[in-house]
Amino acid sequence: MADPTPKSSAPESPVNPPNPSVAGDLRLHEFTSRVFRNSRMLRVWLPQGYDDPESANTLYPVFYLNDGQNLFDRATSFAGEWEVDETADRLIREGLVPPLIVVGIDNAQGERTREYVPYRSLNPPIMRVQGRQYPDFLMFEVMPFVRKKYRVALGAENTGLGGSSLGALIALYTVMARPGVFGRVLLESPSLFLTQRRLLKETRGRARWPERIYVGIGTRESGREDRDRAFVEDVRTLERNLQHAGLDQQHLRVVIDEGATHNEVHWARRFPHALRFLFGSDAGK
Repeated sequence: MADPTPKSSAPESPVNPPNPSVAGDLRLHEFTSRVFRNSRMLRVWLPQGYDDPESANTLYPVFYLNDGQNLFDRATSFAGEWEVDETADRLIREGLVPPLIVVGIDNAQGERTREYVPYRSLNPPIMRVQGRQYPDFLMFEVMPFVRKKYRVALGAENTGLGGSSLGALIALYTVMARPGVFGRVLLESPSLFLTQRRLLKETRGRARWPERIYVGIGTRESGREDRDRAFVEDVRTLERNLQHAGLDQQHLRVVIDEGATHNEVHWARRFPHALRFLFGSDAGK
């Protein structure tokens, strides 16, 4: 029988050009996936002191985020960056979150929608989807590569996953498809309406969830009142399903952001709160 574990390839050394717009140590790896048969960049942000001799035996929590182009650098982002590097650096310095590694996984550009949608969608029509392969891409390709190259602490309590829009949709699918792997999950403006809301329906009655989940949504995501109400109600439905599964305010944070729209500016604005809740000691506060 052939080996069922997908393989990947990537250069041994990171591509690490100087970038004055990035706060801290951001290392870029050109990464080839055999699951998706394409290539992309992995953007690995390291906390201050990672390479210091006194940190040589330190293991770090790791936060995997989709749409890596939009996280650290305005030059590569779609419509402004999340400012993940500045926010993480500040919160670590202030002692509000522990030193951690953030891995930005670039999307596949023209193949982004196919990779981030797990089921066929009728409205809008998305038929040739690959999203059900995304958990294997993460678990058997990206995560082993990061663990090989960097000092990552193991265990769900030390492992987060997140994204926005379609990137949040596939993050939700992944934690449902692979329970027990990710203990912290960030869902920003999740596109729950896609796939005839199939994924949202599948959250009903599910008992096993990550330790902490943060969900953010704006009240003006689309600029159309009826659609915006539906988007917020989808998030409220997800919230109710998670609460029925036993997640209280210590484990679940849902933010309905009045006036916020569907873009990186508002995801960046909510990111400090989300990072503190997921990795700091802010649960229940």
